[in-house]
Amino acid sequence: MNSFDIIGPIMVGPSSSHTAGAAKIGNISRKLLGTPVQNADIFFHGSFLATGKGHGTDKALIAGLLGFPVDDPRIADSFRYAEEAGMQYCMSGIDLGEVHPNSVKLRLTGTDGRKMEVVAASVGGGAIRVTEIDGLPANFSGDYPTLVVNNLDQPGHVTEITSMLSHKSINIATMQLYRSSKGGHAVIVLECDQEVPETAIRWLAHLEGILKVTYLGLKDIP
Repeated sequence: MNSFDIIGPIMVGPSSSHTAGAAKIGNISRKLLGTPVQNADIFFHGSFLATGKGHGTDKALIAGLLGFPVDDPRIADSFRYAEEAGMQYCMSGIDLGEVHPNSVKLRLTGTDGRKMEVVAASVGGGAIRVTEIDGLPANFSGDYPTLVVNNLDQPGHVTEITSMLSHKSINIATMQLYRSSKGGHAVIVLECDQEVPETAIRWLAHLEGILKVTYLGLKDIP
C-alpha cells in the first residue's frame, strides 16, 4: 500500500467511491466517446442507486461527463453547468445483476452524433473499472491510454496490433482477450504506457476483421 491507498484522492467530497469515483467514471466515459456529450441516459445500480443521491453521485457523474476533474469545485453545481452547455440527461435505476454495487450504465450521444454505451464501477478510493463497452466485456482502470478493439475471432489480429504498437515504440502495460465463442466476436483490451497516435488508430480500424476501435487517451476532450 502507498499513502494514496490510505488517504484517498484529492477530491470534492463527501465520498471517494460515491463522489470522486462517479466523477471519474463520467470523465473517462466522455474521453471514450471522444467528443463532448450531448445526451446521457444514466442508470444507477445497487449502492449508487440506494445512497448515491446523498453523496452527490448524480452531480459528480454529470460533472465528469462535462469534463470536470474530481477536485473541481464546480461539481456541486454541475446541473447548472450542464444546462448552460446544452447537455441533456435522464437518470433512473437499473438492476445490472451480479456486478459491483457501485455500478452505473451510461448511454451517451456526442455532439457529433457518435453513440456509446459504457458500464463502469467505482471500486473504492476514487478508483474505477470500466467493465463493458457497447455490450462487450472490458476490464480497465482508465489510468492508462487504452485501446479496445472489437474484432472477429480470427488468427493474426493480436499479432497485427502488438506489432503496430512495437513499431510505434509503445509499451503494453496489460492485455486482455475476450470472445463470445470460437470464430465469433472478440475483444482485445490493451493498456499502454504511451499515447497511441491517431494515425495508428485509423490504421487499425481499417484492417480486415476489425469491427470497431475505441481509444481512451488521457488528454482532455475540447
